[in-house]
Amino acid sequence: MDEQGRPHLLREHLECVGEKAARFAQRFNSAEWARLAGRWHDLGKYVPAFQNMIRRENGLEAHLEEGPAGPRDHSTAGALHARRVLGVDLATPLAFVIAGHHAGLADAEALADRLTQESRQRLYAQVLERPVPEDLLRAEAPPSLPDFLMGAPASLVLRKALRRRMEVWTRMLFSALCDADFMDTEAFFDAGRAALRVEPPPIAVLRDRLQRYLEEMRERIRGQGPLSEVNQVRAGVLEACVAKAVEPPGVFSLTVPTGGGKTLASMAFALEHAARHGLERVVVAIPFTSIIEQNAAVYTQALGEDAVLEHHSGGDPERETPRNRVAAENWDRPVVVTTTAQLFDSLFANRPGACRKLHRLAGSVIVLDEAQTLPPGLLTPLLDMLRTLVSDHGASLVICTATQPALGQRPGLTEGFEQVREIIPDPREAFRRLRRVRVRWPVSEEPLTHEQLAEELAEEPSVLAIVHRRDDARRVCEALDRRLGDTRTFHLSALMCPAHRSEVLQEIRARSDKGEPVRVVSTQLVEAGVDLDFPVVYRALGGLDALAQAAGRCNREGRLVGLGELRVFLSATEPPPGVPRTALGVTRALLGANPDLDLFDPTSFAPYFKRLYAAKTLDAKGIQEQREALRFRETAARFQFIEDDWSAPVVIPYGDAPVLVADLERHGPSRDRLRRLQRYTVNVARRQRDDWLARKCLRWVAETVVVMDEALGKAHDVRLGLVPERVGTWDPAALLVGG
Repeated sequence: MDEQGRPHLLREHLECVGEKAARFAQRFNSAEWARLAGRWHDLGKYVPAFQNMIRRENGLEAHLEEGPAGPRDHSTAGALHARRVLGVDLATPLAFVIAGHHAGLADAEALADRLTQESRQRLYAQVLERPVPEDLLRAEAPPSLPDFLMGAPASLVLRKALRRRMEVWTRMLFSALCDADFMDTEAFFDAGRAALRVEPPPIAVLRDRLQRYLEEMRERIRGQGPLSEVNQVRAGVLEACVAKAVEPPGVFSLTVPTGGGKTLASMAFALEHAARHGLERVVVAIPFTSIIEQNAAVYTQALGEDAVLEHHSGGDPERETPRNRVAAENWDRPVVVTTTAQLFDSLFANRPGACRKLHRLAGSVIVLDEAQTLPPGLLTPLLDMLRTLVSDHGASLVICTATQPALGQRPGLTEGFEQVREIIPDPREAFRRLRRVRVRWPVSEEPLTHEQLAEELAEEPSVLAIVHRRDDARRVCEALDRRLGDTRTFHLSALMCPAHRSEVLQEIRARSDKGEPVRVVSTQLVEAGVDLDFPVVYRALGGLDALAQAAGRCNREGRLVGLGELRVFLSATEPPPGVPRTALGVTRALLGANPDLDLFDPTSFAPYFKRLYAAKTLDAKGIQEQREALRFRETAARFQFIEDDWSAPVVIPYGDAPVLVADLERHGPSRDRLRRLQRYTVNVARRQRDDWLARKCLRWVAETVVVMDEALGKAHDVRLGLVPERVGTWDPAALLVGG
């Protein structure tokens, strides 16, 4: 019952969910399927035992018949009804969707077992004995399968591809049903929360807002005198994006050098393309939270707070509004800025909460920023999923990066894209005009020791050095301290909590703006999304894409009279195992064949990525096979966009962390308390954390987080962050990670 005591009638709920789900599924031409899913999803609630249980829980016991409350399973009946009305084969997608709308999409074997259990079939028989409205039980006519699922492919390869397309379609139906079910229940029982879901502005309005914003920017720039080379290139990129937006939906690439205005140009393409082709949403997926926060702020300024949703786990709770929180549940905003991990983890999930947003991707423009960061071990399922969203669900995809990965279809990558249309007419010309850095490749095969690197860095008043590992960063920083006789060198690594890194970056930028000397030693965490600008950058030889990202921190704003310099050196240590180490080997091979390799020619990256992908297993978890078998739960269990099983978070005594920990101890866990603590965490090896816990160097708080107290915090250095050697027991292997 609602707050006024009015009961939520079952028939009313089934009809409302059916209509909502149909409206959501209209975008991928499956309204009738979704309507049936909505009407049948709770048929099991007609069982007398379930009705009795509901009445007892609502205090309506006066006229109940004797008997137990009965089972809570109310979803199997609808799945069985779908099979009875539509036949076993045709009803398979609906059976998955209806049976899983609370527990999640199951594996095919588990669903088959569930639907053959006598106890569940008896419950369905009881539904048919009840006075259920006939119009709810029948299907006016068996709905047709979507065109892309029609026909019986002759080859095994095509049959497997068809199964995967069926799997994605089932996910989209599941999303439509779950979101409709959540929203109808919310509208009835929580009117205040439902009122937060306001109608967002349409895409055409946002397109016009962005046009006005860009015109105002152009006027300000014109008022400053003749256009600089950078601004001329940015204007050309923007013009090309708007012109290309008229083309039919599909897969596009946007190859723009650092400083080329990619952030606003890609949004201009997306909004113009969506407005022209009747698409409803722009989803920007970015691998790094630092870039998300920057870009979301730009989009919000240009389009308005009512248009943009910034959705990621690292968001600042202080900036979150109630409207943002409810919109994040199902991406109910026309512009969504999220992490690449959030996007793909949702696409391969099986739980209702994670999946309810997926139907919003149908008929959307998906901007995949910094696409070179896609993990090779998942590349096959990732590309297959994206390709299916484009071919079957009306999405357009923009692959956006300065270092374009080789994602076209070819032997060894059959799930790649058949056609990728480049938005910029001549990317090489834009790179030539924005060339601000010369590259100095290693001239010797002898690696630089930490001391030798520190000696070279000490000769430069302003310099950034990017090394492979956390331990490298600390040791080079300490060597510089000895060399210079002070501790003014800045240190950046993932052994510093996010709040610590943010404060250090602010101080670095402040000194740079004043023209003061700044020396920084960092791991690769500064290579993308961190707005730093140095005349000289040292970078340990690694993957070609990483070197290009490092070059983006050199003469970034073009303030030097000449060119900045990227000095690539051979490190005395290896990169972390996995992709970074493989990428180093590929780069070595390319340099061996072409010592004058041009890091600023966008065509240099296709052979690099082809070799990189050829050296890796592109479906390392066997996810495609699970999808073809319609094992949704197993797929979700295997899929992990970011591999972090090795690590565990520890709260460090930095800044406000002690106050937040005390608040957690007093009041217990809450979403906001835990999110605030995220800014004060460092990831360490799980086995090392457990060892420190056993030795009382750390402690659990509220059985939720592991904390290093100030009294135990001798291992936390105000400049270096966490120093594991100082934590009582130290396992050197824990430092052999990147970041």
